[in-house]
Amino acid sequence: QVPVAESGGGLVQIGGSLRLSCVASGRISISNSMGWYRQAPGKERELVVEITSGGVTKYADSVKGRFTVSRDNAKNTAYLQMNSLKPEDTAVYYCRCTNIQLGRPPQAYWGQGTQVTVAS
Repeated sequence: QVPVAESGGGLVQIGGSLRLSCVASGRISISNSMGWYRQAPGKERELVVEITSGGVTKYADSVKGRFTVSRDNAKNTAYLQMNSLKPEDTAVYYCRCTNIQLGRPPQAYWGQGTQVTVAS
């Protein structure tokens, strides 16, 4: 019902930058959040950052000051600018779009993920 597609991953050197994009389509509620999560081999998926349709953000401590999230509500698109990349940032990055509707439980939709590899 809400296809989500990420793009922009790749291979980058330590200290480099990448910009990820996430586009959601279909039945997206006016109130929603878009989030970036990541999963490294052998580890659980973890929150990187979320941004609501109202612009409220929540960052993981490990990326504060290095990563910046933004969104274009008209395009249902979120961006993740990643700077000063470290080897520990290597992971598959997933985008999640969550519909928030009064009186209903949140409905989350995931993308397929995009690989980010930081060469050491």
